[in-house]
Amino acid sequence: MCAVRTSRRRSAPTVPPSSTRPTSRDVAQAAGVSQAAVSLVLGDKWHGRVSAATAQRVRDAAHHLGYRPNLAARNLRLGRTRTVLLVVPALTTEFFAGVYTGAARIAARHGFGVVLYPSPEGVGPARDPFASAQAALDGVIASSMAADALTAIHGDQLPLIMLDSDPHGSLGAATVNLDIADGVRQITEHLLGLGHRSFLHLAADVPSWTFQVRAHELATRIAAVPGTTVRTVPTPLTIEDATTATHTALTTPGPHPTALVCDDDKLAAGAYKALRRRGLHVPTDISVTGLDDLALATAIDPELTTVRLDAERFGERGMQALLDVLEGREPDRADIPVHLVVRGSTAPPRPL
Repeated sequence: MCAVRTSRRRSAPTVPPSSTRPTSRDVAQAAGVSQAAVSLVLGDKWHGRVSAATAQRVRDAAHHLGYRPNLAARNLRLGRTRTVLLVVPALTTEFFAGVYTGAARIAARHGFGVVLYPSPEGVGPARDPFASAQAALDGVIASSMAADALTAIHGDQLPLIMLDSDPHGSLGAATVNLDIADGVRQITEHLLGLGHRSFLHLAADVPSWTFQVRAHELATRIAAVPGTTVRTVPTPLTIEDATTATHTALTTPGPHPTALVCDDDKLAAGAYKALRRRGLHVPTDISVTGLDDLALATAIDPELTTVRLDAERFGERGMQALLDVLEGREPDRADIPVHLVVRGSTAPPRPL
Protein backbone atom coordinates (compact mmCIF):
# COMPACT_ATOMS: atom_id res chain seq x y z
CA MET A 1 0.00 0.00 0.00
CA CYS A 2 1.42 3.30 -1.02
CA ALA A 3 1.36 6.15 1.50
CA VAL A 4 0.35 9.60 0.25
CA ARG A 5 2.57 12.39 1.45
CA THR A 6 0.63 15.59 2.22
CA SER A 7 2.17 18.97 1.67
CA ARG A 8 2.48 21.38 4.57
CA ARG A 9 2.84 24.39 2.28
CA ARG A 10 0.59 27.16 3.60
CA SER A 11 -2.03 28.31 1.10
CA ALA A 12 -3.31 31.85 0.74
CA PRO A 13 -6.01 32.81 3.26
CA THR A 14 -9.51 32.10 2.09
CA VAL A 15 -12.90 33.29 3.23
CA PRO A 16 -13.86 31.31 6.36
CA PRO A 17 -16.37 28.51 5.70
CA SER A 18 -19.23 30.51 7.11
CA SER A 19 -22.20 32.47 5.83
CA THR A 20 -21.03 35.49 7.84
CA ARG A 21 -18.67 38.13 6.49
CA PRO A 22 -14.96 37.93 7.42
CA THR A 23 -14.07 39.75 10.61
CA SER A 24 -10.99 41.58 11.82
CA ARG A 25 -10.32 38.52 13.99
CA ASP A 26 -10.12 36.39 10.82
CA VAL A 27 -7.67 38.88 9.30
CA ALA A 28 -5.56 38.91 12.46
CA GLN A 29 -5.43 35.09 12.53
CA ALA A 30 -4.50 34.87 8.84
CA ALA A 31 -1.77 37.50 9.18
CA GLY A 32 -0.46 36.22 12.50
CA VAL A 33 -0.98 39.50 14.32
CA SER A 34 -3.29 40.94 16.96
CA GLN A 35 -6.66 42.53 16.21
CA ALA A 36 -5.20 45.81 17.48
CA ALA A 37 -2.55 45.65 14.75
CA VAL A 38 -5.25 45.00 12.14
CA SER A 39 -7.15 48.04 13.36
CA LEU A 40 -4.02 50.22 13.16
CA VAL A 41 -3.13 49.08 9.65
CA LEU A 42 -6.60 49.27 8.12
CA GLY A 43 -7.19 52.61 9.82
CA ASP A 44 -3.89 53.84 8.30
CA LYS A 45 -2.49 54.61 11.77
CA TRP A 46 0.25 51.99 11.77
CA HIS A 47 3.22 54.21 10.91
CA GLY A 48 5.78 54.01 13.72
CA ARG A 49 3.72 51.39 15.54
CA VAL A 50 4.08 48.29 13.39
CA SER A 51 6.60 47.42 10.69
CA ALA A 52 5.96 48.02 7.01
CA ALA A 53 6.24 44.28 6.40
CA THR A 54 3.58 43.55 9.00
CA ALA A 55 1.31 46.23 7.58
CA GLN A 56 1.63 44.68 4.11
CA ARG A 57 0.88 41.23 5.52
CA VAL A 58 -2.30 42.54 7.12
CA ARG A 59 -3.40 44.22 3.89
CA ASP A 60 -2.71 41.05 1.92
CA ALA A 61 -4.72 38.96 4.37
CA ALA A 62 -7.63 41.39 4.27
CA HIS A 63 -7.56 41.36 0.47
CA HIS A 64 -7.49 37.56 0.21
CA LEU A 65 -10.26 37.17 2.75
CA GLY A 66 -12.42 39.83 1.12
CA TYR A 67 -12.60 41.69 4.42
CA ARG A 68 -14.43 45.02 4.52
CA PRO A 69 -14.62 47.10 7.70
CA ASN A 70 -18.04 47.45 9.29
CA LEU A 71 -18.37 51.17 8.70
CA ALA A 72 -21.69 51.43 10.48
CA ALA A 73 -20.23 49.97 13.67
CA ARG A 74 -17.10 52.09 13.40
CA ASN A 75 -19.08 55.26 12.81
CA LEU A 76 -21.31 54.44 15.78
CA ARG A 77 -18.24 54.13 18.01
CA LEU A 78 -16.83 57.40 16.68
CA GLY A 79 -20.15 59.22 16.88
CA ARG A 80 -19.99 59.87 13.13
CA THR A 81 -22.46 59.30 10.32
CA ARG A 82 -19.95 60.24 7.59
CA THR A 83 -22.73 62.17 5.90
CA VAL A 84 -22.56 65.83 4.89
CA LEU A 85 -25.40 68.09 3.82
CA LEU A 86 -24.85 70.46 0.90
CA VAL A 87 -27.38 73.31 0.99
CA VAL A 88 -27.80 74.93 -2.43
CA PRO A 89 -30.36 77.25 -4.03
CA ALA A 90 -31.46 74.80 -6.76
CA LEU A 91 -30.46 71.53 -8.40
CA THR A 92 -31.30 72.86 -11.85
CA THR A 93 -28.48 75.41 -11.72
CA GLU A 94 -25.44 74.35 -13.73
CA PHE A 95 -23.08 76.13 -11.35
CA PHE A 96 -24.29 74.32 -8.23
CA ALA A 97 -24.27 71.00 -10.08
CA GLY A 98 -20.54 71.63 -10.47
CA VAL A 99 -20.22 72.52 -6.79
CA TYR A 100 -21.85 69.20 -5.88
CA THR A 101 -19.59 67.26 -8.24
CA GLY A 102 -16.48 68.74 -6.64
CA ALA A 103 -17.72 68.24 -3.07
CA ALA A 104 -18.77 64.65 -3.74
CA ARG A 105 -15.38 63.85 -5.31
CA ILE A 106 -13.46 64.89 -2.20
CA ALA A 107 -16.05 63.32 0.11
CA ALA A 108 -15.76 59.94 -1.62
CA ARG A 109 -11.99 59.92 -1.15
CA HIS A 110 -12.55 60.16 2.61
CA GLY A 111 -15.47 57.76 2.92
CA PHE A 112 -18.14 60.46 3.22
CA GLY A 113 -21.44 60.81 1.42
CA VAL A 114 -23.01 64.11 0.34
CA VAL A 115 -26.76 64.74 0.56
CA LEU A 116 -28.20 67.65 -1.42
CA TYR A 117 -30.72 70.00 0.13
CA PRO A 118 -32.14 72.36 -2.52
CA SER A 119 -34.62 75.17 -2.20
CA PRO A 120 -37.61 74.68 -4.52
CA GLU A 121 -37.79 78.42 -5.10
CA GLY A 122 -34.12 78.77 -5.98
CA VAL A 123 -33.34 80.80 -2.86
CA GLY A 124 -34.40 80.65 0.76
CA PRO A 125 -35.64 77.71 2.85
CA ALA A 126 -36.77 74.26 1.77
CA ARG A 127 -38.43 71.38 3.58
CA ASP A 128 -36.35 69.66 6.22
CA PRO A 129 -35.08 66.35 4.73
CA PHE A 130 -34.25 64.99 8.19
CA ALA A 131 -36.33 64.66 11.33
CA SER A 132 -33.22 65.67 13.22
CA ALA A 133 -30.37 66.96 11.12
CA GLN A 134 -28.01 67.01 14.09
CA ALA A 135 -28.53 63.27 14.60
CA ALA A 136 -28.12 62.46 10.91
CA LEU A 137 -25.21 64.64 9.82
CA ASP A 138 -21.57 65.27 10.59
CA GLY A 139 -21.59 68.74 9.04
CA VAL A 140 -23.10 71.17 6.57
CA ILE A 141 -21.78 73.07 3.55
CA ALA A 142 -24.13 75.90 2.62
CA SER A 143 -24.33 78.54 -0.07
CA SER A 144 -25.12 81.98 1.32
CA MET A 145 -27.90 82.14 -1.30
CA ALA A 146 -29.75 79.42 0.64
CA ALA A 147 -28.64 80.32 4.14
CA ASP A 148 -32.23 80.73 5.40
CA ALA A 149 -32.61 76.97 5.14
CA LEU A 150 -30.10 76.47 7.96
CA THR A 151 -32.59 77.66 10.54
CA ALA A 152 -35.13 75.03 9.54
CA ILE A 153 -32.67 72.16 9.98
CA HIS A 154 -30.64 73.68 12.84
CA GLY A 155 -27.69 73.46 10.47
CA ASP A 156 -26.06 76.44 12.17
CA GLN A 157 -25.59 74.21 15.24
CA LEU A 158 -23.47 71.71 13.29
CA PRO A 159 -19.92 72.07 11.93
CA LEU A 160 -20.68 74.50 9.11
CA ILE A 161 -18.80 75.77 6.07
CA MET A 162 -20.32 78.75 4.27
CA LEU A 163 -19.83 79.27 0.54
CA ASP A 164 -19.96 82.76 -1.00
CA SER A 165 -20.22 84.34 2.41
CA ASP A 166 -18.76 87.32 4.26
CA PRO A 167 -15.57 85.98 5.89
CA HIS A 168 -15.89 88.57 8.64
CA GLY A 169 -19.53 88.01 9.51
CA SER A 170 -20.30 84.39 8.68
CA LEU A 171 -21.99 82.10 11.17
CA GLY A 172 -19.92 79.16 9.90
CA ALA A 173 -16.70 77.69 11.28
CA ALA A 174 -15.04 78.78 8.02
CA THR A 175 -15.89 80.37 4.69
CA VAL A 176 -14.85 79.37 1.18
CA ASN A 177 -15.08 82.07 -1.47
CA LEU A 178 -14.34 82.62 -5.10
CA ASP A 179 -12.49 85.87 -5.71
CA ILE A 180 -15.61 87.60 -7.00
CA ALA A 181 -14.24 91.09 -6.33
CA ASP A 182 -11.29 90.37 -8.60
CA GLY A 183 -13.65 89.04 -11.26
CA VAL A 184 -15.57 92.31 -11.27
CA ARG A 185 -12.27 94.22 -11.35
CA GLN A 186 -11.23 92.25 -14.44
CA ILE A 187 -14.52 93.00 -16.19
CA THR A 188 -14.40 96.70 -15.32
CA GLU A 189 -10.79 97.12 -16.43
CA HIS A 190 -11.57 95.31 -19.69
CA LEU A 191 -14.51 97.59 -20.49
CA LEU A 192 -12.77 100.78 -19.40
CA GLY A 193 -9.78 99.76 -21.50
CA LEU A 194 -12.07 99.49 -24.53
CA GLY A 195 -13.19 103.07 -23.90
CA HIS A 196 -16.59 102.57 -22.24
CA ARG A 197 -17.72 105.29 -19.85
CA SER A 198 -21.50 104.81 -19.56
CA PHE A 199 -22.55 101.59 -17.83
CA LEU A 200 -25.78 99.79 -17.02
CA HIS A 201 -25.51 97.22 -14.21
CA LEU A 202 -28.08 94.43 -14.35
CA ALA A 203 -27.93 93.32 -10.71
CA ALA A 204 -29.31 90.06 -9.32
CA ASP A 205 -32.05 90.94 -6.83
CA VAL A 206 -30.90 88.32 -4.32
CA PRO A 207 -30.01 89.22 -0.70
CA SER A 208 -26.64 87.51 -0.79
CA TRP A 209 -23.13 88.67 0.10
CA THR A 210 -21.70 87.60 -3.25
CA PHE A 211 -24.03 89.94 -5.16
CA GLN A 212 -23.38 92.76 -2.73
CA VAL A 213 -19.67 92.39 -3.49
CA ARG A 214 -20.33 92.62 -7.23
CA ALA A 215 -22.33 95.83 -6.91
CA HIS A 216 -19.87 97.47 -4.51
CA GLU A 217 -16.78 96.58 -6.53
CA LEU A 218 -18.31 97.75 -9.82
CA ALA A 219 -19.46 101.07 -8.36
CA THR A 220 -16.09 101.66 -6.67
CA ARG A 221 -14.05 100.93 -9.79
CA ILE A 222 -16.17 103.07 -12.08
CA ALA A 223 -16.32 105.97 -9.61
CA ALA A 224 -12.51 106.09 -9.63
CA VAL A 225 -12.46 107.05 -13.32
CA PRO A 226 -13.52 110.63 -14.16
CA GLY A 227 -16.38 111.04 -16.61
CA THR A 228 -17.96 107.64 -16.00
CA THR A 229 -21.52 106.80 -14.95
CA VAL A 230 -23.23 103.59 -13.84
CA ARG A 231 -26.91 102.91 -13.32
CA THR A 232 -27.91 99.80 -11.38
CA VAL A 233 -31.16 97.98 -12.19
CA PRO A 234 -32.12 95.07 -9.88
CA THR A 235 -33.86 92.01 -11.33
CA PRO A 236 -34.77 88.49 -10.19
CA LEU A 237 -32.26 85.91 -11.33
CA THR A 238 -34.13 84.62 -14.40
CA ILE A 239 -33.79 85.16 -18.15
CA GLU A 240 -37.38 86.39 -18.44
CA ASP A 241 -37.02 88.97 -15.67
CA ALA A 242 -33.68 90.13 -17.06
CA THR A 243 -35.33 90.68 -20.45
CA THR A 244 -38.01 92.85 -18.87
CA ALA A 245 -35.56 94.77 -16.68
CA THR A 246 -33.27 95.53 -19.63
CA HIS A 247 -36.16 96.74 -21.78
CA THR A 248 -37.41 98.99 -18.98
CA ALA A 249 -33.94 100.41 -18.35
CA LEU A 250 -33.37 101.22 -22.02
CA THR A 251 -36.71 102.97 -22.38
CA THR A 252 -36.22 105.10 -19.27
CA PRO A 253 -34.87 108.64 -19.89
CA GLY A 254 -31.18 109.01 -19.10
CA PRO A 255 -27.70 108.47 -20.56
CA HIS A 256 -27.55 105.68 -23.13
CA PRO A 257 -25.21 102.96 -21.80
CA THR A 258 -22.51 101.59 -24.07
CA ALA A 259 -21.78 98.62 -21.80
CA LEU A 260 -24.17 96.34 -19.90
CA VAL A 261 -22.57 94.52 -16.94
CA CYS A 262 -24.61 91.52 -15.76
CA ASP A 263 -24.22 89.75 -12.42
CA ASP A 264 -24.78 86.36 -14.03
CA ASP A 265 -24.71 84.73 -17.46
CA LYS A 266 -28.46 84.08 -17.31
CA LEU A 267 -29.07 87.78 -16.85
CA ALA A 268 -26.86 88.45 -19.86
CA ALA A 269 -28.96 86.04 -21.96
CA GLY A 270 -32.08 87.96 -20.95
CA ALA A 271 -30.38 91.22 -21.86
CA TYR A 272 -29.57 89.83 -25.32
CA LYS A 273 -33.27 89.16 -25.94
CA ALA A 274 -34.27 92.67 -24.92
CA LEU A 275 -31.58 94.28 -27.05
CA ARG A 276 -32.52 92.30 -30.15
CA ARG A 277 -36.19 93.16 -29.71
CA ARG A 278 -35.18 96.83 -29.75
CA GLY A 279 -33.11 96.36 -32.90
CA LEU A 280 -29.78 96.79 -31.10
CA HIS A 281 -26.72 94.69 -31.89
CA VAL A 282 -24.11 93.22 -29.53
CA PRO A 283 -21.39 94.49 -29.39
CA THR A 284 -21.79 97.13 -32.14
CA ASP A 285 -24.44 99.12 -30.27
CA ILE A 286 -23.75 97.91 -26.74
CA SER A 287 -21.24 95.57 -25.12
CA VAL A 288 -22.49 92.91 -22.69
CA THR A 289 -20.65 90.93 -20.00
CA GLY A 290 -21.70 88.11 -17.69
CA LEU A 291 -20.21 86.34 -14.70
CA ASP A 292 -20.07 82.52 -14.31
CA ASP A 293 -19.02 81.12 -17.71
CA LEU A 294 -21.90 78.66 -17.90
CA ALA A 295 -22.46 76.57 -21.05
CA LEU A 296 -24.98 79.26 -21.95
CA ALA A 297 -22.12 81.72 -22.51
CA THR A 298 -21.05 79.97 -25.71
CA ALA A 299 -24.59 79.05 -26.80
CA ILE A 300 -25.66 82.65 -27.40
CA ASP A 301 -24.46 84.72 -30.34
CA PRO A 302 -22.13 86.49 -30.15
CA GLU A 303 -20.48 84.38 -27.48
CA LEU A 304 -20.39 86.09 -24.11
CA THR A 305 -17.44 87.79 -22.46
CA THR A 306 -17.67 86.60 -18.88
CA VAL A 307 -15.71 85.54 -15.80
CA ARG A 308 -15.01 81.86 -15.38
CA LEU A 309 -15.84 80.52 -11.93
CA ASP A 310 -14.49 77.02 -11.22
CA ALA A 311 -17.56 75.47 -9.60
CA GLU A 312 -16.04 72.02 -9.11
CA ARG A 313 -12.97 73.44 -7.41
CA PHE A 314 -15.32 75.52 -5.28
CA GLY A 315 -17.11 72.36 -4.13
CA GLU A 316 -13.83 70.55 -3.53
CA ARG A 317 -12.54 73.36 -1.34
CA GLY A 318 -15.82 73.48 0.58
CA MET A 319 -15.69 69.76 1.37
CA GLN A 320 -11.99 69.88 2.23
CA ALA A 321 -12.63 72.79 4.60
CA LEU A 322 -15.32 70.79 6.39
CA LEU A 323 -13.00 67.78 6.70
CA ASP A 324 -10.34 70.11 8.14
CA VAL A 325 -12.79 71.47 10.72
CA LEU A 326 -13.91 67.96 11.70
CA GLU A 327 -10.27 66.92 12.20
CA GLY A 328 -9.28 70.06 14.08
CA ARG A 329 -7.16 71.52 11.27
CA GLU A 330 -7.15 75.10 9.98
CA PRO A 331 -8.91 75.31 6.59
CA ASP A 332 -7.38 77.10 3.63
CA ARG A 333 -8.96 80.57 3.70
CA ALA A 334 -7.48 81.94 0.45
CA ASP A 335 -10.02 82.97 -2.19
CA ILE A 336 -10.22 80.79 -5.30
CA PRO A 337 -8.90 82.66 -8.38
CA VAL A 338 -11.30 83.54 -11.22
CA HIS A 339 -10.50 84.43 -14.84
CA LEU A 340 -11.94 86.78 -17.43
CA VAL A 341 -12.79 85.06 -20.72
CA VAL A 342 -13.02 87.61 -23.54
CA ARG A 343 -15.34 86.66 -26.39
CA GLY A 344 -17.38 88.45 -29.04
CA SER A 345 -19.85 90.38 -26.86
CA THR A 346 -17.49 93.25 -26.04
CA ALA A 347 -15.90 95.88 -28.31
CA PRO A 348 -15.02 99.58 -28.20
CA PRO A 349 -18.09 101.84 -28.07
CA ARG A 350 -19.40 103.26 -31.32
CA PRO A 351 -18.02 106.80 -31.89
CA LEU A 352 -20.56 109.57 -31.31
